[in-house]
Amino acid sequence: MSNPPSQESLLARVEAVLARFEATLPPLQPEPDWHSAVAFRWRKSNGRGWLQAVRHPHPICLADLENIDDQKERITANTRQFVAGKTANNVLLTGTRGCGKSSLVKAVLNEYSGKGLRLIEVDKEDLVDLADIVDLIDGRPEKFIIFCDDLSFEAGETAYKALKSVLDGSIAAPPDNVLIYATSNRRHLMPEYFSENLETHRVDDEIHPGETTEEKISLSERFGLWISFYPFSQDDYLAIANHWARQLGVADDVIAACEREALNWALSRGSRSGRVAWQFARDLAGRQKTLRKKNK
Repeated sequence: MSNPPSQESLLARVEAVLARFEATLPPLQPEPDWHSAVAFRWRKSNGRGWLQAVRHPHPICLADLENIDDQKERITANTRQFVAGKTANNVLLTGTRGCGKSSLVKAVLNEYSGKGLRLIEVDKEDLVDLADIVDLIDGRPEKFIIFCDDLSFEAGETAYKALKSVLDGSIAAPPDNVLIYATSNRRHLMPEYFSENLETHRVDDEIHPGETTEEKISLSERFGLWISFYPFSQDDYLAIANHWARQLGVADDVIAACEREALNWALSRGSRSGRVAWQFARDLAGRQKTLRKKNK
């Protein structure tokens, strides 16, 4: 009968197993260097998350964004209060696609990064990690915007519960140095179905929505500031396209001669948005540079 393994040999075998297991894990990421960048992304690998610095954030500035003056004023006023250490609101930017929602958030970062503002972009799938992200930045001297772009939830998704908790629904008060800015094409962030109208009931002379509708509305209501974006008129679209064309070096006479072309470009895309205007300007500028090279 063989002797049972000694305690030392058991410990050695356990350590060998742990070493092999640790080799399968992603390496520990260093603490972010808050002074090396103003924007960060939350990244995940094999269940482990970390903040990755964005070395070259989008350089767009507030002056580049035309025909959304009211939206600019509202979000800059809120952000100005935030970086000054005053009370401010979480912001939900909703409305027409391509009309400047995410660009406005990026421009606000560039406007106030010199005053300590930082941005952390979090994908919808990683919203379950919001509490961990908030713990990482709690108590730091910088002011942080957690940015969720193109946010919406489908039926059955549960990540919105983590967002609700950080916004307003947790037993722990949100840190003073954190706000959430989110963009969405939906005001209520979640799909709404005709069948949900059947849950509506009457109390005295008032109509009360059902529990499903209330659940969906309660998420967007946790954002203290709603900023809406609307489709651009033809003149607005042309003004934006002309602005970007000038920024890209196209001469004014060329821009004036291409007005019909700009409108046809929007017609082919089915949208007169700022994004479409930017894309047309890039195409026009690229063609002009090609022509200049050929003529040399």
